[in-house]
Amino acid sequence: MIKKWVIPDIHGCYRTLTTLIENQIVPNKSDHLIFLGDYIDRGPDSKSVIDYIMHLERNEYNVTALLGNHEDYCIKAYEEDKKHKGFLGFRSKTKVQREWEMHGGVQTMESFKAESPRDIPEEYIDWMRKLPYYVEVDGFIIVHAGLNFKKDDPFSDKRAMIWIRDFKVDQTKIPNKKIIHGHVPVNLEFIDLSLKNKDYKFIDLDNGVYFNDRAGYGNLIALELGSMSYSIQSLMDDVNYQKSR
Repeated sequence: MIKKWVIPDIHGCYRTLTTLIENQIVPNKSDHLIFLGDYIDRGPDSKSVIDYIMHLERNEYNVTALLGNHEDYCIKAYEEDKKHKGFLGFRSKTKVQREWEMHGGVQTMESFKAESPRDIPEEYIDWMRKLPYYVEVDGFIIVHAGLNFKKDDPFSDKRAMIWIRDFKVDQTKIPNKKIIHGHVPVNLEFIDLSLKNKDYKFIDLDNGVYFNDRAGYGNLIALELGSMSYSIQSLMDDVNYQKSR
């Protein structure tokens, strides 16, 4: 039987990701692995996280990797840095780079051994640029952050798909569908409640994997859509970064 797994924000936690997939999920090539974005920042090995997902893709696993706001930050920091002109041999940081660094970009550049965003190999930036904003699977709309239901067409607001934090689902705009997203860390109790309560219009799977000192957080979740059961992998990486966005 084909299984469909949804895995939320990884944030550079490579050991946690590989332990979840290889020891718990153990997918075959017919299974569908859906990643909710935010592969990078905060954790210690963003490069290896992307390399691992690329490896799955190259080896013909059925992978859908969505765009997250942290990839968006990285792309913009890279593009602005490439355009940025230095003065007398000195090149200051762009505004986007400074903002990105505040939310984990430093750790990502360290994992690439990059001194600035422009030093990240372009193949990784191109991979991020091509990531879709959402996917529909089995009556679910799967997206990094959510949808802007204030719009007549909530799918027209791509920024909201990777950045929105609060939204009220208008069921008339997505008939008979439920949203699955990440982006905003919630505790395990809330995740469990949203899965068991059929009245909930959305499921937030982000348990804040990098929160290694907060009760009810600090795990990477994988939800199987057929059974609506989920696997929990506790943090396996050395993470010191605690600021959330």
